[in-house]
Amino acid sequence: MGTTSAGPSTKSSSATLIPHEMVTSALELPGFRVARNLGVVRGIVVRSRSVLGTIGAGLQTIVGGNISLFSKLCEQTRSESFDLMIEHAHGLGANAIICARYESTELMNGVTEVLAYGTAVVVERIRP
Repeated sequence: MGTTSAGPSTKSSSATLIPHEMVTSALELPGFRVARNLGVVRGIVVRSRSVLGTIGAGLQTIVGGNISLFSKLCEQTRSESFDLMIEHAHGLGANAIICARYESTELMNGVTEVLAYGTAVVVERIRP
């Protein structure tokens, strides 16, 4: 993960709560100082694969390469967990998230949890 998120989601209004450029995996945001630490925030999504999606992905494995059905499902789940994390942070009064991370766990065959988490903070612009 780079310094900022992968980019704004077009499916959610969470970007208006805290702009994606105010979310970082780093310990700080360049040009800003942390005024208050509001604690850990998270967004959790548990997703299962459909039978049809699994069959389609199985057919894609025959030819090899990127399994686009699973890639799309993974990206959608990651985006939803990210948006939930932003909503949680906004609810606490944050205007930024630092130390953002993702984790995923297979809960059972075909069921995966994706967790986005980070530290909700209030930042102030540093004046030169």
